[in-house]
Amino acid sequence: MFSNYLIGLREGLEASLVVCILVAYLVKTENRDKLPPLWLGVGLAAAISLAFGAALEFGTSELTFQAQEAIGGGLSIVAVGLVTWMVFWMKRTARYLRAQLHGRLDAALALGTGALVTTAFLAVGREGLETSLFVWRSVHAAGEGSAPLIGVLLGLGTSVLLGWLFYRGALRINLSRFFTWTGAMLVVVAAGVLAYGVHDLQEAEFLPGLADKAFDISGTIPPDSWYGTLLKGTFNFQPDPTWLQVGVWVLYLVPALALFLAQGSGSPAQPAQAPSPESASDPADPAAEAQPGA
Repeated sequence: MFSNYLIGLREGLEASLVVCILVAYLVKTENRDKLPPLWLGVGLAAAISLAFGAALEFGTSELTFQAQEAIGGGLSIVAVGLVTWMVFWMKRTARYLRAQLHGRLDAALALGTGALVTTAFLAVGREGLETSLFVWRSVHAAGEGSAPLIGVLLGLGTSVLLGWLFYRGALRINLSRFFTWTGAMLVVVAAGVLAYGVHDLQEAEFLPGLADKAFDISGTIPPDSWYGTLLKGTFNFQPDPTWLQVGVWVLYLVPALALFLAQGSGSPAQPAQAPSPESASDPADPAAEAQPGA
């Protein structure tokens, strides 16, 4: 449940910061009348993301077991690729995010209402689709009934609350450190999802080695025990992985985590705070602090 809460919190806060930047810029430039089209674009993006998640969940339910495992395994690899790209992209380019969004908003305001709706939709929709795919695979990997989904919803709810507090200037948070630590933990979660996807492909007979177990500690850590459930829900831990799963897990986790932690590690981090829209400074400035060493 914790890993899914982390996914909802991290992905949701990124989307919240994007919305915060867009809203704050319209307020600052005295374009409050353009807020309804902006919220329409955000709402459409959220609806499309939910529909995409529902299509993944219910669209595969009538397939054969092998087909389900093949699709699930393939989408696990895609989800891990997307979330890895997102984590590195956010850490590398967040310092330019505010300027990019402001430029897009200026262009959209010049073109009209439809362009503004499209800009908001695209800005939030990419985050939403990536989140839907990764959450779907992570929830299936955790396999704890409704607990993973509850964790995701709690994480999203927390991110919305933090985004609102951050926008109003009621919360002070070191975004650089937050995104570094949560990004590192997401890499660990992604490694578990990748190993789970490999296991799905082995069960679908797309990959060999299903019977070649690297180890089996099911007697020491029973999957149905509370600590086995906790480890599976947090790290997608499996007590009897195959050699291929272990190999893929190590080959992904070690270089990805090393590169992520090394990227920008030499810059000092400073705390960030979002002033309210009524203050003299730019309310969207703190979102620019999301980069390491801001």
